[in-house]
Amino acid sequence: MKFEDLLSEINGFGRFQKMVLCINFFGRFSLACHFLLGNFIAVIPSHHCSISSLDADEIFENLTQEERLTVSIPVQDDGTPASCHMFSYPQFHLLSNSSSPSEVALVQCQNGWEYDNSMFISTLATQWDLVCDKRALSRLTTTIFFIGVMFGAAAFGSLSAMFGRKPMLLVSYMLGMGFGLCSTFSSSFVMFAVLRFFTGFTITGSVIISTILNVEWVSIEHRKLVGVIDSLSWTFAFMSFPLIAYFIREWRWLTVAISLPTVTAIITWWWVPESARWLIANGRVDKAHYYLHKCAVMNRKQEVTVSIKPENLAKIIVTDRGNRKYSYLDLVRTPKMRRLTLLTGITWFAVATVAYGISFNISSFGLNMYLTQFVYGAIEIPAKMSNYYLLDKFGTRVTQAGSLLFVGISLMINIFIPKDQWVGRTVVAVLGKGFAVAAFCTIVLYSSELYPTVLRQNGMGYNSFLSRLGACLAPLVLLLDSFWGHFSQTILCSVALIASVVAWQLPETRDRCLPETIEDVEGTRKNLIKDHDKQEDEEKMTTNEPNEDH
Repeated sequence: MKFEDLLSEINGFGRFQKMVLCINFFGRFSLACHFLLGNFIAVIPSHHCSISSLDADEIFENLTQEERLTVSIPVQDDGTPASCHMFSYPQFHLLSNSSSPSEVALVQCQNGWEYDNSMFISTLATQWDLVCDKRALSRLTTTIFFIGVMFGAAAFGSLSAMFGRKPMLLVSYMLGMGFGLCSTFSSSFVMFAVLRFFTGFTITGSVIISTILNVEWVSIEHRKLVGVIDSLSWTFAFMSFPLIAYFIREWRWLTVAISLPTVTAIITWWWVPESARWLIANGRVDKAHYYLHKCAVMNRKQEVTVSIKPENLAKIIVTDRGNRKYSYLDLVRTPKMRRLTLLTGITWFAVATVAYGISFNISSFGLNMYLTQFVYGAIEIPAKMSNYYLLDKFGTRVTQAGSLLFVGISLMINIFIPKDQWVGRTVVAVLGKGFAVAAFCTIVLYSSELYPTVLRQNGMGYNSFLSRLGACLAPLVLLLDSFWGHFSQTILCSVALIASVVAWQLPETRDRCLPETIEDVEGTRKNLIKDHDKQEDEEKMTTNEPNEDH
């Protein structure tokens, strides 16, 4: 009997599975919000030099604020005060003559800056004056966070394969929330950057572990539905976060507001089961039987587990694991695993690079940033709902390769649309984002179905590592537009089209059982089973021979 057969007998998508899916759905809310946090706390509001040094003798006492700025700050081409320079001494003649002579001496800001607080009470830029020469540091925190996510994905992929899904899920929840809250007490930018790295490092475990748990507990016919519902948790957070940020305009309290919901995830963690597949593969059949019985009871199929003994579960998944500990090296030890690892790694990297590249480069809808972020999240709903139909109709390989192909076509079309036609460019860019979302939704489910149980968490950790690497590089790709206006779009288009060809080389997984061992992937498991049965028969014959002689 295969594990899928047993799972179907106890109802592969009953109340037990729906409970696990619901708990994990809300458990990753904080993670998704942290991914967007930099869009709001790293904003640099309008600012200009503080003019207090020029008003030491209260010579501006009878001037309005506008007049004080006129005599103290030079005007830029767009008519706004300069952000990083000021006059070395007051230019009172400008009150009657608006022209600013070019020979007037300018100096850098002497006593800090004054910020426009109409939209934000405080941001990282206003907290530590990350403007002018330090302007890049504000956005650097997002890159630092994703670097932490990148290394955390690899670490938690390996740790959860060694120590189990459930315990490492709790570690991710507690440390992620802890570092997130600690970052609000940062007394310097360096301290905040370090804590953001560790926040990303620890909190990412929750998404890769919960995704695996969802897939490993449902039957074959429900995996694609679970994959789509699982991905909608990101959409829910992406649409909710702008509302939270709208009412909380102070960066410290906003960080606290998105970190505290993890308390709910920690409480509901007690009801999260360990993966029965992982337990059986690691020889812990008694614990696996306990969770399977619990699943059967909740699904009202307890009569099924009565006839199944713990010792019989070991025969469901044939593995040579024993006391062996699998590592990332096992992803490349055998030919087919090596090929699978290469193809999925390229696809994940490309999907993330293109998806984040589009998200960072979509033209504004002419709305404020809160509404724009909400719309970006809302766009994902039709993309992901249609993805369920595509997976059911065409399968994972066609959906993955096709969505990447249409992303590339969308980017290619935008290259030829004049930049002054912003309506057309925005529509095409939004369509491209929709296809990118579909590609991301598919690759998560696809990869979890391709890797065997003994290496599934390592595989997802490896792929997530490359995905975050793509997320880190996406903003750098966009900087290439300074050399040629369509440089970044050309690169992203090429990446999407190449990834489409690569994804087409992956095997189809629709209506197929999840592989349990490396032998399943390599196609050698049947031989192992035959050898195992032959050995048992020989042992029985050897045991019976003395009795016959006697």
